[in-house]
Formats: sequence, C-alpha cells, structure tokens
Amino acid sequence: MMLWSALLLAALVCYALKLAGLSVPDRVLQDPRVRKVAALLPVALLAALVVTQTFATGQQLTLDARVVGVGVAVVAVLLRAPFLAVVGLAAGAAALVRLLA
Repeated sequence: MMLWSALLLAALVCYALKLAGLSVPDRVLQDPRVRKVAALLPVALLAALVVTQTFATGQQLTLDARVVGVGVAVVAVLLRAPFLAVVGLAAGAAALVRLLA
C-alpha cells in the first residue's frame, strides 16, 4: 500500500510540474536569459549525472575502469567518432581494464 501511495504522489507531482510549465506566460519564456538557461540546463544535468555515475560508488569516491571508459569516450567524441563507435570503444576500454586488474 505504501508503494502505491508513493507512486500516486509522484505521478501527481509530475502532473503538477507539467501543468505549472504550461501555465508560464509567454513573455517569461521569451526572455533571453530564460532561453539561455533552458538551452544549457540539460547539458549541465547530463554532465552531473555522468560525473556522479563515473566517480562515485555510494558515498565514496571511486577511481576504477569507468574512468578509463569515460576518458576513451571523450577522446572518441573529440575525434568525431560515430556514436556507436564511442560507446563500443568506451565499453571495450573499461572491460579491458577490468580484465587486466
């Protein structure tokens, strides 16, 4: 029962946030500062997620094969490799480090 209550509450909160977003006046959305923040926010959130998932295990800082995988992915992106190649190279590098460690 507790799980369903939490799920229902989460659904209601998500709906309320969506409704709040739709009720924002157009003059607010046309502000250049709001447009700039809206464009940059997804990039910042994704970067924070990648850093958290790469360097943390629970509450501890961890340096392991994931760091090598992300490093290889960054290099592949800088070299403009296709997305599947980036993912494959990163996974392969992390797997190789785990195999050798």
